[in-house]
Amino acid sequence: MLSSIIVQAPALLGIPVEFILFALTLLGVALFHNHTLKVALIGLASILVYKELFTDFSIVEHIIGSETHEGEWNILLNLFGLLTGFTILADHFEKSGIPEKIPNLLPDDWKGGFGLLIMIAIISSFLDNIAAAMIGGAIAMVVFNGKVHIGYIAAIVAASNAGGAGSVVGDTTTTMMWIDGVAAADVTHAYAASITAILFFGVVAAIQQHKLQPLIKNNTHHVDIDSGKLIIVVLILVGAILTNIYLDFPAAGVWIAILIGAIFRPVPWKMLPNAIQGSIFLLSLVLCASMMPVEQLPPASWQTAFILGFVSAVFDNIPLTKLALEQGGYDWGILAYAVGFGGSMIWFGSSAGVAISNIFPQAKSVVSWVKNGWHVAVAYVLGFFVMLYVMGWNPHAPHKKSHIDKNHAAPVEQTE
Repeated sequence: MLSSIIVQAPALLGIPVEFILFALTLLGVALFHNHTLKVALIGLASILVYKELFTDFSIVEHIIGSETHEGEWNILLNLFGLLTGFTILADHFEKSGIPEKIPNLLPDDWKGGFGLLIMIAIISSFLDNIAAAMIGGAIAMVVFNGKVHIGYIAAIVAASNAGGAGSVVGDTTTTMMWIDGVAAADVTHAYAASITAILFFGVVAAIQQHKLQPLIKNNTHHVDIDSGKLIIVVLILVGAILTNIYLDFPAAGVWIAILIGAIFRPVPWKMLPNAIQGSIFLLSLVLCASMMPVEQLPPASWQTAFILGFVSAVFDNIPLTKLALEQGGYDWGILAYAVGFGGSMIWFGSSAGVAISNIFPQAKSVVSWVKNGWHVAVAYVLGFFVMLYVMGWNPHAPHKKSHIDKNHAAPVEQTE
């Protein structure tokens, strides 16, 4: 597969140097999980130095854009704003009094943890998966008395990604598809896979969590609901949805709502330092991925989509989705599940995983995540093949002819 992805570029043993540097960066993140930010920044710097010295790459054009290249600034700024903004949202929600009352709405024993994962998936279907994961993580901290199993943390991320896979407002990748012209109905059958997946990993993770720390049901009659904080939470979520639909910039709505909320409730600025560090880490990996010499994917097929799910666990799913949209010929529901849910298999494979690691620092261990969250990878495979069997592979023709025309026209323009 890699031979189909990689284009002609300076290479070492047939592999472009950029890929080697990126692979070493990801390996460093896996091995030195207590120094992930430093490793990511060193990796980013090494790739930038190589690109600037040995290729015709321009970092300014790559970020800002040009007539022939769409800059990365929009995605980078959006992700930074969402990751930091949803940290504020999670703090407001955690201190609103609602998390203390939720345990009494959940079943006893392991089914309580499973019910919480279902709630996270439902929330993610109409909100961004980052918000769903952050809200779920905040609730888990309360109902499990701060003792959350890393397998359950992985399940929280998986539930948020599973819930957003079939909704064009539930995940960054599906929103990209929608904006690019894919019909909203063309991704909904991803839920055939998501439901299958969550029934497997949700039960296993809930049992893991129950053995470590059962759900605690406290007497919450004395807990008052802070309506002001709840209003801010709603404002942030509504702002994200509206600015995502009308401006393609949900981060703007998030921070406008936070500033409006500051009129009647203090902003928990103390939460930002850790959130900013986590955001810089993710943006470093996203920027590294965007600089890889990737020009085309293998021919569109269910096999390619299946493999892309594993690739998205280490290679950011945003550029993968962009390439798939340019190429066309995919079943968009299957692709949405693959690149959306696939990132759950490693903690930095999705923005939801990076965001929740700000709440649970112990999640920043690839070995521990894979060892304890093995059920997520198994659930991905089960969900994928159940969806393929039930729904079949129904590829769509390239939905924007301009993409093809532009790609074919590019060599002529360069010649002139």
